[in-house]
Amino acid sequence: MKRIGVVGCGQWGPNHVRSFSQSGRSRVVRCADRDPQRLAAMRRLFPGIETSEDGLALARADDLDCLVVATPPASHHELVSAALAHGKDVLCEKPLCSDSRLCADLVAQAERAERILMVGHVLLYHAAIRALRERMQDGSLGAVRYLHATRTNLGPIRQDVNAAMDLASHDLAIFGYLLGSLPESVSARGQAWLKPGVEDVVFASLRYPGQVLANLHVSWLDPRKVRRITVVGDAGMALWDDIDVTAPLTLYDKKVERDLSYENFGEFRLRTHEGDVRIPKIHLVEPLREQTAHFLDCVERRSRPLSDGRNGFEVVCVLEAMAESIARDGAPVDVRVPEPGS
Repeated sequence: MKRIGVVGCGQWGPNHVRSFSQSGRSRVVRCADRDPQRLAAMRRLFPGIETSEDGLALARADDLDCLVVATPPASHHELVSAALAHGKDVLCEKPLCSDSRLCADLVAQAERAERILMVGHVLLYHAAIRALRERMQDGSLGAVRYLHATRTNLGPIRQDVNAAMDLASHDLAIFGYLLGSLPESVSARGQAWLKPGVEDVVFASLRYPGQVLANLHVSWLDPRKVRRITVVGDAGMALWDDIDVTAPLTLYDKKVERDLSYENFGEFRLRTHEGDVRIPKIHLVEPLREQTAHFLDCVERRSRPLSDGRNGFEVVCVLEAMAESIARDGAPVDVRVPEPGS
């Protein structure tokens, strides 16, 4: 039974406490937050849990095996570094850090200490995303041409990081998981209306190997909550909709074909193929529950997580290229991912 500490009891931390408490394989011994009212709420929700206003004390505690970090990104490096130094395996919420150099340092620390470092890219543990990846790998969609992601809502509005760092990290992690590669370059534009220097909306285009294009739109200043990814291949298309729990994945037998019936070059044309629309049966399990189980599996088996520290570091490198492009008014920027520790 692994002993867990959770630092950060705001929007997402209580969900981690619930998930680890219900796993049957771990026990949340203690949680920490700087807000006494949040700690009082945690004691009401989880009777018997110990609380503290000192997150570093949990990172350094000898009676905990693992630490979950669910605080704002500015505090991640100090907390994760302390936990690794004191022999703990760590699950850190995304982004791992808002600076790729700090991410690289944590990856190197985890490797030296032989500790598990996992980043909470929770949608990689969504059953429909995994089913979509299987369809892409078995050739059902053919060669992928492009992907498009939309992640919008009215709030929650962040003050510490922009919409790209907060929201696009989900879709960048998913793109990398589906395509098995990092983008080569990115072009992005954003605008800060609510707080200077903190973009509320970002539009970005990314170029992946093999001439695959990806586009994303993220915003917390939008009238409608949308969580969708479209994948277009030369043999089929797919739509993932996180809001639609009855049909989270839809497959379209749609494509463009060359008409080979022409008699001369002047008659050459393309025609669209409209086939069936299929909704595969997917057994949906809460992605956070799957992520919790995967983390505990990795801790017990000493195996590498799907969303390990390196994965979190790579996502932040792409986000930094996106930020540089925004600062350069949309100019394309190459994505650079140095080797951690170099």
